[in-house]
Amino acid sequence: MKIDLNADAGESFGNWKLGRDEELFPLLSSVNVACGFHAGDPLTMGRTLELAQKTGLAVGAHPGFPDLVGFGRREMAATPEEIYADVLYQVGALSAFLKVRGLALHHVKAHGALYNRATRDPETARAIAQAVRDFDPAVPLVVLPNTPLEQEAQRLGLRTVAEAFPERGYSRDGRLAPRGTPGAWIHEPEVAARRAVQMVVEGRVAAVDGGWVEVRAQTLCIHGDNPSAVEIARAVREALWAEGVSIETYA
Repeated sequence: MKIDLNADAGESFGNWKLGRDEELFPLLSSVNVACGFHAGDPLTMGRTLELAQKTGLAVGAHPGFPDLVGFGRREMAATPEEIYADVLYQVGALSAFLKVRGLALHHVKAHGALYNRATRDPETARAIAQAVRDFDPAVPLVVLPNTPLEQEAQRLGLRTVAEAFPERGYSRDGRLAPRGTPGAWIHEPEVAARRAVQMVVEGRVAAVDGGWVEVRAQTLCIHGDNPSAVEIARAVREALWAEGVSIETYA
């Protein structure tokens, strides 16, 4: 068995530093780089790609709402047309930096409130998927399984990559528990590692509101802004290796 281990990264801005990318990257197989709307800036994007290239990571674009103050985690009254344009703009920006380094865009994964909205709203999901398809129909879109985001992407002919979150709580309906609710964030590395094994080996995970949730995952995400991200990634790797699961990105 194998699984991709990704993280959201490159989320510093100017002199303000967020995350421990230098420590985190050697533990991953792919990375989602902020494109300047919810976090990041041109210099940070370039430096993040330099680090990813040195570490041998596959690089994806991580577009979000234009919300630096709220870190892209606040809902915005954006129309599907605006979402399409914003996603296309951000993917294009990161791709320029990839091109000068001789790298290819590996995938696209929406960020924060944009990602969450696309898991419940077909119009948002369609706008994101259409932007990716129009940019390059061969680029995979990372999705939460069994949601409009997956359905709309597949309807447009995109390859989808199912994602799961070992350091985020799940409700019994299969969606991520809302931030700020009990159990929504997991900071203990050993707990996240145990959940990662459940997800990959057993295809399920314990829900915050009781019972189990079926999980289908090709990639596991570690949030780079989680203060315990490095420790969690290391624990997840070790736990999966112990179960005979290798950490490899999808082709």
